[in-house]
Amino acid sequence: MVKFCYGFKVNFTPENVIPIACLACYMGMTDSHSPHNLLNQSLYFFEHKVITGWNESLSSLTATKNPVIFQQAKKLGLVDACMDSIIKKALDNPLLLGKPIKNHVLDDGDQGYNGHFHKPNAKSQLFVLEWKSKDLSLTTLDLQFYKPIIHKMIKCKLGSNYIASNLYQYAKRWVFLEPQETNSSNSKRLAIEEIERLLPNDRGILPCALLSKMLRYATVLEANVSCREGFEARIGRQLDSATVSDLLIPTQGYVNGEKYDTECVRRILKHFYNGFDGHDQTGLDIVAALVEYLLHEVANDNELRKDSFISLAEMSVAASAGARRTLDGVYEAIDVYLNKHKHLTESEREEICAVLDCNKMSPEACEHGAQNERLPVRVAVQMLFARQLHLRETVAKEVVVVAGPEEDGSGKSKSREDDEEVKWELEKMNSKVVELEKECVVMRKKIEKSYLKKEKLNVDFWGEMKRKLGCISSLNCHVKKKKKMMKLDAR
Repeated sequence: MVKFCYGFKVNFTPENVIPIACLACYMGMTDSHSPHNLLNQSLYFFEHKVITGWNESLSSLTATKNPVIFQQAKKLGLVDACMDSIIKKALDNPLLLGKPIKNHVLDDGDQGYNGHFHKPNAKSQLFVLEWKSKDLSLTTLDLQFYKPIIHKMIKCKLGSNYIASNLYQYAKRWVFLEPQETNSSNSKRLAIEEIERLLPNDRGILPCALLSKMLRYATVLEANVSCREGFEARIGRQLDSATVSDLLIPTQGYVNGEKYDTECVRRILKHFYNGFDGHDQTGLDIVAALVEYLLHEVANDNELRKDSFISLAEMSVAASAGARRTLDGVYEAIDVYLNKHKHLTESEREEICAVLDCNKMSPEACEHGAQNERLPVRVAVQMLFARQLHLRETVAKEVVVVAGPEEDGSGKSKSREDDEEVKWELEKMNSKVVELEKECVVMRKKIEKSYLKKEKLNVDFWGEMKRKLGCISSLNCHVKKKKKMMKLDAR
């Protein structure tokens, strides 16, 4: 300003041109003062040197953070001009927003769901935006500028994958900050809420891992309910591409000492099944396996409450029913939980095991459960019966095969050796069934004895107490006292 007043040339830059124009307008340095006034010079530079370039437009817009300058620049139309310039250039070249983020890919060392239990591989990494540009990033803008620009880009039908990529980069810059960095939790909360509102709903534009990360931050920052539900719905729509770690969402404020939010998992599952069209069975199988691995993962948590575990186990049972899977994985998770929580009473263990349907378990799992000391006796007996039924069905099928009519012809008839071998196997299985029946009888007697023993102990205890008080029952005791009082009155 001083240079201009003394006739020196003013050095305009994208960073100072808007503040200078605002000041010139405020001081009346307009056409009424001189045809070569400061306002005209600054506006000329703005039109020919600023809004013609991407970096210059971003730099000038960033320079209007001051509320006073912002209001004046808004009146002059400089803020809208910068925004329009940025939007137009992004529509012409969407890569200015960054490359779309691809789904994470497992490397050769990660077997995914083929293994018995899910163990996340440290080598599997998310797609990293290695592509770098000399252009400034749109994410450098404050939320007051960033929000309307993205909103207009969405209205102009800019590719949703580019929008989602830039929104995630914005979250990395303004939300996923370390505590020592200068950004208040309130501004982070506002940012994550706005990101969720702007994020397109298209399936697969962001991997579940990134959506889960944003959901975790939304939970920790105590974002509003609609924000958290929005991320949950997006994860649910593509749950068949998620991993166990994507569903380990922390509880808000560590409620009741709980580490993970099981109700959040329930809501995510609900979104998945509501959006399932019934055509692809593979998705159901993957999600059922995912919930099963999740149950096994959280079963190792010593702080997980019984009710929360039961809730997750019920979800896993329901998911397995839809996918027509056995409940072996649920049984194994229950076994792990009981081993980690040895303080549970017999009734509590029975409550946990109540989610199991022994008829939907494999014969091997039933045989293991029948010998498992951690299970309640009643559940072990049920598994023993289920195993016995499996064996009876197998024997019946084998008998039908052996008793079936043999076809004529040397090439089609069975040899005697094969028949002998089948009969030997049947005898072996029959003997095993007999052994299991004997074990069932023994276990049933043990259960009956234990219940009778408890009842006898209770009866003996009260009988002993009454004898010490001098009466067999409360009625006899009352009668004796009455007779004693009558004798005393007669005397």
